[in-house]
Amino acid sequence: MASARATATRGPGRRWAALGVMGWLASGLLVPGCYAPQLGLLRSGLDSLRVVVDTMTVRDSVSRLVLESTRREVAEQRDILLSTRASTGTTTQELFEQMTRLEGKLDEVMGRFQQVSQRAPATPAGSEMNQTYDQATLDLTQGRYGLALQGFREFLKRFPTSELGDNAQYGIGECFFAQSVFDSAEVEYAKVESSYPSGDKVPAALYKLALSRERLNKSAAAKKTLEDLVKRYPNSGEAQLARERLGGTQRR
Repeated sequence: MASARATATRGPGRRWAALGVMGWLASGLLVPGCYAPQLGLLRSGLDSLRVVVDTMTVRDSVSRLVLESTRREVAEQRDILLSTRASTGTTTQELFEQMTRLEGKLDEVMGRFQQVSQRAPATPAGSEMNQTYDQATLDLTQGRYGLALQGFREFLKRFPTSELGDNAQYGIGECFFAQSVFDSAEVEYAKVESSYPSGDKVPAALYKLALSRERLNKSAAAKKTLEDLVKRYPNSGEAQLARERLGGTQRR
């Protein structure tokens, strides 16, 4: 991170130096007989600017702002050169053409910036979210139910609107069910449907909700939950399990 900031700091200084050369050439110091060395100096400045721009860390928002500022400066210098064209003849025209080519290169860099931005990896927050969920799931599958429960609850606290929210809530129910704490499992499985009615974990949650109620000797409630599952999600795998549990009396 420190090296990236240092690069960003050095980059603008080099660009302003190159632009200063262009401003000096365009501010009335172009005199007959000096075109060749001045043109060489300008080319050197443009080359330096191009190297800096091409080697920028394009995913850095600060770099993007600097790049856009550079474009504005280039446009301003082009206008200055164009205004002096009448008094300095063909040499100014040559410089103007080089400025135009430089603008084209900057446009190309901006295009690459946008492409890289679109392919940018998950944000740190997104990576952290996935890591939190994956760790809780791993703890669950390996029998560390206390850690899994803590992980799923932390996930829901920090990322309440995540598309994995229904999975995490279902995972909380699984933690209690695996430890035969069926009253708590019943409560947590029911939250999957109430909190995430469009989630893809609802059928599984309804099935495990029915099993929890069976373990709590709530036979009527368990049967009603299984029937509701078959009716609402007839093509789900859980619906097939529910039919078998109901004794094959339910049909699609």
